[in-house]
Amino acid sequence: MQAVQVLTALLLAAFVGYIGSWYMGLIEGNFALLLFLATVVTGAYWLAERLYFLPRRRRAAQAIEDAAAQRRTELDRMGIAKVDVDVQEAKGRILMQPWWLDWTAGLFPVIATVFVLRSFLFEPFKIPSGSMIPTLLVGDLILVNKFTYGVRLPVIHTKLTEGNAPQRGDVMVFRYPPQPNMDYIKRVVGVPGDEVAYLNKRLSVNGQPVPTTAVPDFFDEGAMRYFKQYEEQLGAQPHRLLNNPEAPAFVQGASDFAYRDHCRYSVEGVVCKVPSGHYFMMGDNRDNSLDSRYWGFVPDANIVGKAFFVWMNFGDLKRIGAFH
Repeated sequence: MQAVQVLTALLLAAFVGYIGSWYMGLIEGNFALLLFLATVVTGAYWLAERLYFLPRRRRAAQAIEDAAAQRRTELDRMGIAKVDVDVQEAKGRILMQPWWLDWTAGLFPVIATVFVLRSFLFEPFKIPSGSMIPTLLVGDLILVNKFTYGVRLPVIHTKLTEGNAPQRGDVMVFRYPPQPNMDYIKRVVGVPGDEVAYLNKRLSVNGQPVPTTAVPDFFDEGAMRYFKQYEEQLGAQPHRLLNNPEAPAFVQGASDFAYRDHCRYSVEGVVCKVPSGHYFMMGDNRDNSLDSRYWGFVPDANIVGKAFFVWMNFGDLKRIGAFH
């Protein structure tokens, strides 16, 4: 038993050390892997508790109760009525779960529930940058549907079900192709086979300009200035975007990404043919978004899910609600 306690203490110390190093920026953490390992470890302890440790404690408690009953019988035969041992208290101490099981088996139901919800149903994200303004603001806490585009195994990302294909206009979370352990959020602009052109700050798909209407300027409280705002009908639902007339139209600093030969860059912007199994993504804050214009296409294997709901913004509760 002592060896199990030492092993448990080492495992808990390893988890705390990993989280602490991640928090301090010493390592690059992987929350999906951490949650998976926590589920496996606490699940093993939970099974051991149900199949071995708890039955063992119950047998020990029953042995105490049997011994106490036998002692009472002997005392009754001797005419002694007073019993100097509190059997129930002794049984309670024996049946009580020790600390090392409290911090493992006791946490398994909660950790397993979080693991299932986060891996297969809905995952929360926090918007860290302004690339999706005005649709999503910095500090928005959003929910991402993990099954719309097909259920995938956590950590290894193997696809289990097909689901629906991403559509133009969807707001999608994906693993950033140059750095797959980092999640990005952008809008789907081009699906496989599309020719996407963003020239002179006007978007066209397959040679057809995307309908765009000017709306009142957007005031960015962070920058304390107004930006030109437009409503764009890219998919089934219209969405709003920002354009800065002072920013240049050409794409500066595009990397050498996969299928770059599918793109043509000029002083007017870029034209790309989306390869099979890939998607072209852009931020709604068109002049302040590091997106497919710079680092290329998003493969289907990198898809995380469809963003659809702001569940909290501590700076502005009016932000809570669905978005397109």
